Amino acid sequence: MRKRSEWKKSAKHVLKGHYALLVLICVVVSLLGSGVDNSTNFLTTSITPETETGGTVDESGTTTSLSLDSSQVIREALYGNMDESKANAEALKEAAQEKSQDPNASKVLGRTRGVLAGAVNAVTSGSVYITILSAINSVSHSHNIAMMIFIICSCILMVLVWMFFSNILVVLENRVFLESRIYKKIPPSKLLFLVKVKKWTQVAWDMLVMIIFQSLWTLTIVGGVIKSYSYAMVPYILAENPSLKAREAINLSRKLMNGHKWECFVLDVTFVGWNILGVVTLGISNLFFAKPYKTAVYAEYYHDLRQQGIENRIAGFEGLNDTYLYEKASEELLREKYQDVYDLMQEEQVPVEKRKGIMGFIANVFGVVIFNDAMEQAYEKEQVDELKIRSFKSYIDGSSYPSRLFTVPEKEKRKKAETSHYLRHYSVWSLILLFFTFALIGWLWEVSLHLVSDGVFVNRGVLHGPWLPIYGTGGILILVALNKFRKYPLVEFIAAIIVCGCVEYFTAYYLEIAHDGKKWWDYSGYFLNLDGRICAEGLLVFGVGGMAIVYVLAPFLDNFYKKIKLQIIIPLSVALLLIFTVDQIYSKKHPNMGAGITDYASISVQPDAGALTMEQIL
Repeated sequence: MRKRSEWKKSAKHVLKGHYALLVLICVVVSLLGSGVDNSTNFLTTSITPETETGGTVDESGTTTSLSLDSSQVIREALYGNMDESKANAEALKEAAQEKSQDPNASKVLGRTRGVLAGAVNAVTSGSVYITILSAINSVSHSHNIAMMIFIICSCILMVLVWMFFSNILVVLENRVFLESRIYKKIPPSKLLFLVKVKKWTQVAWDMLVMIIFQSLWTLTIVGGVIKSYSYAMVPYILAENPSLKAREAINLSRKLMNGHKWECFVLDVTFVGWNILGVVTLGISNLFFAKPYKTAVYAEYYHDLRQQGIENRIAGFEGLNDTYLYEKASEELLREKYQDVYDLMQEEQVPVEKRKGIMGFIANVFGVVIFNDAMEQAYEKEQVDELKIRSFKSYIDGSSYPSRLFTVPEKEKRKKAETSHYLRHYSVWSLILLFFTFALIGWLWEVSLHLVSDGVFVNRGVLHGPWLPIYGTGGILILVALNKFRKYPLVEFIAAIIVCGCVEYFTAYYLEIAHDGKKWWDYSGYFLNLDGRICAEGLLVFGVGGMAIVYVLAPFLDNFYKKIKLQIIIPLSVALLLIFTVDQIYSKKHPNMGAGITDYASISVQPDAGALTMEQIL
């Protein structure tokens, strides 16, 4: 085996080559893991004996306390003081709403309307827990039984979240670090590799068994320390072979660590200085260097233990069988496993005829053409082939771990042309019909919400026809302006949020100026809103909707519209545009307004009044 200095030297080399990725992985794992742990603290806080708070009780019986918070609300509910608990929760909610409406408070953090505001208020006031406890109480007809069920269910929920989420993060983290030793590129999807091989539940159970065994050993004090080193390699073993049973992984770790526990302890001691520095720097040094560095060192350590265990043929060494996690596959083997991609790469590519001039520029930048012809069909096939080659190229050239060589076969979904057709150009006529389709869908959505919530039909929007052009405009802009981002879903999602936010904000601004301050939507009071014209939850929904449009809805509708003959689609598009133009001209002088459309003055005074329209809900 190598010396500690060699492990650390290799770890620094790995960290240097993948610094941003490995730091990000460690940050995500730390935040998610601690977030899950912290989210369970409310239970222990809630059942802590009540302390003197120096508060008073008003005429309604509500406790007014300087230290009143959600934990006190939950505590009162668990003690059976449901009326006082509800009153305190309502007091907390009203205080938060009043604070957000203070003229000097930030209007961005509204707390009076919207889904996000409601969720934040429910959690911070503790009312969500009271609701759950009240529901259980009404069924059991006994507060003691309800309290017991609430506590038991909360504990079960905490265990399940810990078992199936936070407990697995260390295995995923170790997998990324092990691959980064050999390969230059680690795709983000690697964090889902347990899902792809359908071993998430298996690994969750294995880790749980290991924790139980280790916890039992801690009862013997000395045994707990020893076994913590005996089981130290279990997360690395499962990262390599997630199909192993718990006993197999534990026994393998014990065999690998046999004679190396003191060595591992000394390795731990060498990081004491980094731990002290982390305290001094308030965790900054841990975040940006110490944590990923230490994890990389232990990945090197596991590599040497594994190699020694295989050479000594320890019991169960056959389970350490992920050869290509530690060495690159030969070109011949890669060719055999990725023959279909090789064939595609070697296939003589017939150059697709490119459009020239201004139409070529528009097609290339915005993805818009006049007609869908044979040239467009050839373009779509070319894009699908390029996407497949780009997806597998890093496997073939050895820069990424070849997933088809993993010991547990992945349930890989082959990308077919039918599902990859989002890489396309849209004809002008398809875009016109898509605009009206999106505008109609938006109109139906808002009208339906108003009908369900108030039982009244309201023709939503500024115009009089059955369309909301803001939806159509947003959808078309996502398809056209973001054409270049379609190959990168994450960038597409973020860009869609920005585009929709700009469209909604400036549309609201224009309407207010053009119609003497009249508002067709107002997000004032929503959590994270900007001037009441846009809000966070609406933009998030628009981002998700934009992704659905780009990758599912628009390609599906475009395939349908392509089947319509030009003799029909052109007159239909022109007719729709003419009717829409007439509606625009008429509505400029006589805009659609009234109850459920522009009555936001009363809504701003009474947040709960009025219909829940699209803008209010989103």
